[in-house]
Amino acid sequence: MHCLVFPGQGVQHKGMGQGLFERYPRETAAATELLGYPVARLCRDDPGDRLADTRYAQPAVFLVNALSWMDLEREGRRYDYFAGHSLGEFNALVAAGVIGLMDGLALVRRRAELMAGITGGAMAAVIGPGAARAEATLRGAGLNRVHVANRNSEQQVTVAGDRRQLALAVKALRGAGARVVPVRVSGPFHTPLMASAGRAFATVLSAHAFRPGHTPVMSSVSGTVFDPDQAVQLLSRQISRPVEWVRTVRALRAAGVRQFDEVGGTTLTDFIARIPARPTEERV
Repeated sequence: MHCLVFPGQGVQHKGMGQGLFERYPRETAAATELLGYPVARLCRDDPGDRLADTRYAQPAVFLVNALSWMDLEREGRRYDYFAGHSLGEFNALVAAGVIGLMDGLALVRRRAELMAGITGGAMAAVIGPGAARAEATLRGAGLNRVHVANRNSEQQVTVAGDRRQLALAVKALRGAGARVVPVRVSGPFHTPLMASAGRAFATVLSAHAFRPGHTPVMSSVSGTVFDPDQAVQLLSRQISRPVEWVRTVRALRAAGVRQFDEVGGTTLTDFIARIPARPTEERV
Protein backbone atom coordinates (compact mmCIF):
# COMPACT_ATOMS: atom_id res chain seq x y z
CA MET A 1 0.00 0.00 0.00
CA HIS A 2 0.99 3.58 -0.69
CA CYS A 3 0.60 6.67 1.57
CA LEU A 4 1.06 10.36 0.81
CA VAL A 5 2.11 12.56 3.73
CA PHE A 6 1.83 16.35 4.08
CA PRO A 7 4.24 18.45 6.19
CA GLY A 8 3.16 21.23 8.51
CA GLN A 9 4.45 24.57 9.73
CA GLY A 10 8.22 24.84 9.64
CA VAL A 11 8.74 24.00 5.96
CA GLN A 12 7.80 27.51 4.78
CA HIS A 13 10.47 29.45 2.91
CA LYS A 14 10.82 32.37 0.54
CA GLY A 15 10.10 31.23 -3.01
CA MET A 16 7.85 28.33 -2.01
CA GLY A 17 5.20 27.22 -4.47
CA GLN A 18 7.14 28.33 -7.53
CA GLY A 19 5.11 27.51 -10.63
CA LEU A 20 2.07 26.29 -8.70
CA PHE A 21 0.23 29.60 -8.52
CA GLU A 22 0.53 30.07 -12.29
CA ARG A 23 -0.81 26.57 -12.93
CA TYR A 24 -3.79 27.07 -10.62
CA PRO A 25 -4.88 30.70 -11.07
CA ARG A 26 -8.52 30.08 -10.07
CA GLU A 27 -7.60 28.47 -6.75
CA THR A 28 -4.93 31.11 -6.12
CA ALA A 29 -7.41 33.94 -6.74
CA ALA A 30 -9.98 32.35 -4.45
CA ALA A 31 -7.36 31.92 -1.72
CA THR A 32 -6.25 35.54 -2.09
CA GLU A 33 -9.84 36.72 -1.73
CA LEU A 34 -10.47 34.54 1.33
CA LEU A 35 -7.23 35.52 3.08
CA GLY A 36 -7.34 39.19 2.15
CA TYR A 37 -3.77 39.40 0.88
CA PRO A 38 -1.89 38.20 -2.24
CA VAL A 39 -0.76 34.79 -1.11
CA ALA A 40 1.36 34.13 -4.21
CA ARG A 41 3.39 37.28 -3.50
CA LEU A 42 3.70 36.28 0.16
CA CYS A 43 5.21 32.94 -0.82
CA ARG A 44 7.38 34.35 -3.60
CA ASP A 45 8.82 37.43 -1.83
CA ASP A 46 8.12 36.95 1.90
CA PRO A 47 7.58 40.71 2.44
CA GLY A 48 8.38 41.85 5.95
CA ASP A 49 9.48 38.34 6.93
CA ARG A 50 5.80 37.39 7.24
CA LEU A 51 6.43 33.70 6.70
CA ALA A 52 7.96 33.67 10.18
CA ASP A 53 4.53 34.69 11.53
CA THR A 54 2.18 31.77 12.26
CA ARG A 55 -0.81 33.78 10.96
CA TYR A 56 0.74 33.83 7.50
CA ALA A 57 2.89 30.70 7.55
CA GLN A 58 0.09 28.20 8.16
CA PRO A 59 -2.22 29.33 5.32
CA ALA A 60 0.79 29.56 2.99
CA VAL A 61 2.00 26.04 3.75
CA PHE A 62 -1.53 24.67 3.51
CA LEU A 63 -2.14 26.23 0.09
CA VAL A 64 1.22 25.15 -1.36
CA ASN A 65 0.62 21.61 -0.04
CA ALA A 66 -2.86 21.60 -1.60
CA LEU A 67 -1.71 22.81 -5.02
CA SER A 68 1.15 20.31 -4.97
CA TRP A 69 -1.41 17.56 -4.37
CA MET A 70 -3.42 18.82 -7.32
CA ASP A 71 -0.31 18.38 -9.46
CA LEU A 72 -0.06 14.76 -8.30
CA GLU A 73 -3.75 14.20 -9.05
CA ARG A 74 -3.23 15.53 -12.57
CA GLU A 75 -0.46 12.97 -13.01
CA GLY A 76 -2.90 10.23 -12.06
CA ARG A 77 -1.30 9.39 -8.71
CA ARG A 78 -3.49 7.34 -6.39
CA TYR A 79 -2.92 6.55 -2.73
CA ASP A 80 -4.35 4.09 -0.23
CA TYR A 81 -3.86 6.40 2.76
CA PHE A 82 -3.16 10.05 3.53
CA ALA A 83 -1.58 11.52 6.66
CA GLY A 84 -0.31 14.91 7.72
CA HIS A 85 1.93 16.29 10.44
CA SER A 86 -0.11 18.78 12.51
CA LEU A 87 -1.23 21.45 10.01
CA GLY A 88 -0.59 18.95 7.21
CA GLU A 89 -3.49 16.84 8.45
CA PHE A 90 -5.87 19.46 7.03
CA ASN A 91 -4.29 18.83 3.63
CA ALA A 92 -4.76 15.09 4.10
CA LEU A 93 -8.45 15.68 4.83
CA VAL A 94 -8.83 17.78 1.67
CA ALA A 95 -7.05 15.15 -0.44
CA ALA A 96 -9.33 12.46 1.02
CA GLY A 97 -12.50 14.42 0.26
CA VAL A 98 -13.44 15.01 3.91
CA ILE A 99 -13.46 18.81 3.47
CA GLY A 100 -13.16 21.13 0.48
CA LEU A 101 -10.11 23.20 -0.35
CA MET A 102 -11.54 26.61 0.58
CA ASP A 103 -13.21 25.25 3.73
CA GLY A 104 -9.85 23.82 4.71
CA LEU A 105 -8.11 27.14 4.07
CA ALA A 106 -10.72 29.01 6.12
CA LEU A 107 -10.20 26.62 9.03
CA VAL A 108 -6.43 26.89 8.77
CA ARG A 109 -6.59 30.69 8.72
CA ARG A 110 -8.63 30.74 11.93
CA ARG A 111 -6.46 28.04 13.49
CA ALA A 112 -3.37 30.13 12.75
CA GLU A 113 -4.92 33.25 14.27
CA LEU A 114 -5.87 31.40 17.45
CA MET A 115 -2.50 29.72 17.81
CA ALA A 116 -0.65 32.99 17.19
CA GLY A 117 -2.71 34.55 19.99
CA ILE A 118 -0.93 32.40 22.59
CA THR A 119 2.41 34.11 23.10
CA GLY A 120 5.30 33.90 25.55
CA GLY A 121 6.23 30.40 24.47
CA ALA A 122 8.96 28.72 22.48
CA MET A 123 9.89 25.37 20.95
CA ALA A 124 13.08 23.41 20.41
CA ALA A 125 13.98 20.24 18.54
CA VAL A 126 15.77 17.64 20.66
CA ILE A 127 17.99 15.17 18.83
CA GLY A 128 19.42 12.13 20.57
CA PRO A 129 17.26 10.96 23.47
CA GLY A 130 13.76 9.75 22.77
CA ALA A 131 10.55 11.11 24.24
CA ALA A 132 10.77 9.13 27.48
CA ARG A 133 14.27 10.35 28.29
CA ALA A 134 13.39 13.93 27.33
CA GLU A 135 10.32 13.83 29.58
CA ALA A 136 12.34 12.34 32.43
CA THR A 137 14.92 15.11 32.07
CA LEU A 138 12.20 17.78 32.19
CA ARG A 139 10.58 16.21 35.26
CA GLY A 140 13.95 15.85 36.98
CA ALA A 141 14.61 19.54 36.44
CA GLY A 142 11.19 20.47 37.86
CA LEU A 143 10.10 22.13 34.62
CA ASN A 144 6.34 21.70 34.69
CA ARG A 145 5.60 24.25 31.96
CA VAL A 146 7.67 22.53 29.27
CA HIS A 147 6.29 19.46 27.49
CA VAL A 148 7.10 17.08 24.67
CA ALA A 149 5.17 18.55 21.72
CA ASN A 150 6.08 16.35 18.73
CA ARG A 151 7.17 12.72 18.78
CA ASN A 152 8.76 12.74 15.34
CA SER A 153 11.05 9.70 15.49
CA GLU A 154 12.84 7.64 18.10
CA GLN A 155 15.79 10.03 17.89
CA GLN A 156 13.99 13.37 17.50
CA VAL A 157 11.29 15.03 19.56
CA THR A 158 10.22 18.64 19.93
CA VAL A 159 9.68 20.27 23.30
CA ALA A 160 7.68 23.44 23.89
CA GLY A 161 6.44 25.61 26.70
CA ASP A 162 6.98 28.77 28.67
CA ARG A 163 9.90 30.69 27.16
CA ARG A 164 11.78 31.14 30.45
CA GLN A 165 11.40 27.52 31.44
CA LEU A 166 12.34 26.36 27.97
CA ALA A 167 15.69 28.14 28.27
CA LEU A 168 16.32 26.08 31.42
CA ALA A 169 15.08 22.96 29.64
CA VAL A 170 17.58 23.48 26.84
CA LYS A 171 20.43 23.54 29.38
CA ALA A 172 19.12 20.44 31.14
CA LEU A 173 18.66 18.49 27.91
CA ARG A 174 22.09 19.45 26.63
CA GLY A 175 23.50 18.40 29.97
CA ALA A 176 21.85 15.02 29.41
CA GLY A 177 23.69 14.65 26.11
CA ALA A 178 21.05 15.86 23.65
CA ARG A 179 21.57 18.19 20.72
CA VAL A 180 18.98 20.97 20.99
CA VAL A 181 18.01 23.32 18.14
CA PRO A 182 15.59 26.24 18.66
CA VAL A 183 12.48 26.23 16.46
CA ARG A 184 11.38 29.62 15.14
CA VAL A 185 7.87 29.94 16.58
CA SER A 186 6.40 32.23 19.22
CA GLY A 187 3.97 29.87 20.95
CA PRO A 188 4.08 26.68 23.04
CA PHE A 189 2.37 24.68 20.29
CA HIS A 190 0.98 21.19 20.98
CA THR A 191 1.16 21.58 24.76
CA PRO A 192 -1.46 22.14 27.49
CA LEU A 193 -0.55 25.84 27.43
CA MET A 194 -2.52 26.03 24.14
CA ALA A 195 -5.74 24.69 25.70
CA SER A 196 -7.68 27.95 25.37
CA ALA A 197 -6.88 28.15 21.65
CA GLY A 198 -8.02 24.54 21.27
CA ARG A 199 -11.35 25.27 22.95
CA ALA A 200 -11.93 28.32 20.75
CA PHE A 201 -11.09 26.30 17.65
CA ALA A 202 -13.59 23.62 18.65
CA THR A 203 -16.33 26.25 18.34
CA VAL A 204 -15.09 27.14 14.85
CA LEU A 205 -14.94 23.48 13.81
CA SER A 206 -18.46 22.79 15.01
CA ALA A 207 -19.82 25.10 12.29
CA HIS A 208 -18.24 23.02 9.51
CA ALA A 209 -19.36 19.77 7.92
CA PHE A 210 -16.94 16.85 7.64
CA ARG A 211 -17.85 14.20 5.08
CA PRO A 212 -16.89 10.53 4.96
CA GLY A 213 -13.85 10.55 2.72
CA HIS A 214 -13.02 8.32 -0.21
CA THR A 215 -9.56 7.49 1.22
CA PRO A 216 -8.65 6.89 4.89
CA VAL A 217 -6.61 9.50 6.77
CA MET A 218 -4.47 8.42 9.71
CA SER A 219 -4.85 10.92 12.56
CA SER A 220 -1.64 12.39 13.97
CA VAL A 221 -3.41 12.89 17.30
CA SER A 222 -4.77 9.39 17.91
CA GLY A 223 -2.73 7.24 15.55
CA THR A 224 -6.01 5.74 14.30
CA VAL A 225 -8.07 6.31 11.17
CA PHE A 226 -9.68 9.75 11.25
CA ASP A 227 -13.40 9.57 12.01
CA PRO A 228 -15.34 12.55 10.57
CA ASP A 229 -17.82 12.22 13.42
CA GLN A 230 -14.95 12.98 15.81
CA ALA A 231 -13.50 15.83 13.72
CA VAL A 232 -14.22 18.59 16.23
CA GLN A 233 -12.54 16.71 19.07
CA LEU A 234 -9.57 15.49 17.05
CA LEU A 235 -8.73 18.75 15.30
CA SER A 236 -9.20 20.93 18.37
CA ARG A 237 -7.12 18.56 20.53
CA GLN A 238 -4.40 18.72 17.89
CA ILE A 239 -3.54 22.25 19.06
CA SER A 240 -2.82 21.31 22.68
CA ARG A 241 -1.75 17.65 22.37
CA PRO A 242 1.52 16.23 21.04
CA VAL A 243 1.87 15.29 17.39
CA GLU A 244 2.11 11.50 17.58
CA TRP A 245 4.03 10.99 14.35
CA VAL A 246 5.77 7.79 15.49
CA ARG A 247 2.43 6.23 16.42
CA THR A 248 0.90 7.40 13.14
CA VAL A 249 3.64 5.86 11.01
CA ARG A 250 3.52 2.58 12.90
CA ALA A 251 -0.27 2.46 12.48
CA LEU A 252 0.11 3.02 8.74
CA ARG A 253 2.68 0.24 8.49
CA ALA A 254 0.43 -2.06 10.50
CA ALA A 255 -2.34 -1.29 7.99
CA GLY A 256 -0.10 -2.50 5.18
CA VAL A 257 1.59 0.70 3.95
CA ARG A 258 5.02 -0.04 2.52
CA GLN A 259 5.69 3.08 0.49
CA PHE A 260 5.51 6.73 1.57
CA ASP A 261 5.59 9.80 -0.67
CA GLU A 262 5.85 13.34 0.70
CA VAL A 263 4.55 16.58 -0.73
CA GLY A 264 7.19 19.23 -1.33
CA GLY A 265 10.26 17.81 0.38
CA THR A 266 11.76 15.13 2.62
CA THR A 267 11.18 16.39 6.20
CA LEU A 268 8.67 13.68 7.09
CA THR A 269 10.36 11.10 4.88
CA ASP A 270 13.52 11.52 6.96
CA PHE A 271 11.53 11.00 10.17
CA ILE A 272 9.82 7.93 8.73
CA ALA A 273 13.18 6.39 7.83
CA ARG A 274 14.17 6.69 11.49
CA ILE A 275 11.08 4.97 12.88
CA PRO A 276 11.72 1.23 13.26
CA ALA A 277 8.85 -1.20 12.88
CA ARG A 278 8.97 -1.94 16.60
CA PRO A 279 9.84 0.36 19.48
CA THR A 280 13.39 0.06 20.74
CA GLU A 281 13.97 -0.10 24.48
CA GLU A 282 14.69 3.36 25.82
CA ARG A 283 16.61 3.89 29.03
CA VAL A 284 15.46 6.72 31.27
